[in-house]
Amino acid sequence: MSLARRECIPCKGGVPPLKGEELEQLKEQVDGWDVIDEHHITKTYKFPNFVKALAFVNKVGEIAEEQGHHPDIFLTWGKAGIKTWTHKIDGLTESDFILAAKIDEIPEG
Repeated sequence: MSLARRECIPCKGGVPPLKGEELEQLKEQVDGWDVIDEHHITKTYKFPNFVKALAFVNKVGEIAEEQGHHPDIFLTWGKAGIKTWTHKIDGLTESDFILAAKIDEIPEG
């Protein structure tokens, strides 16, 4: 099943963050996302204006609420940046990649 069809699972802590091979396998399933220091993932989306970037950010917010998994969001004219990790373990879990895949499915425009 694709990551975008899965649901984020709330992390209760006590699990190690993803590392190495397992992390690489998930990264291959989300296009354009960068893994930073095996701690968080980021991606920047570009838009022709502020209104479209804001609409995108609002859709990201809706998905985050539905999934109970909340990224850091940066909004500026024509650009939105997303940064996510699982705060409870201060590292990456599969839910971060599920959220990334769902964000990537937001239609442009």
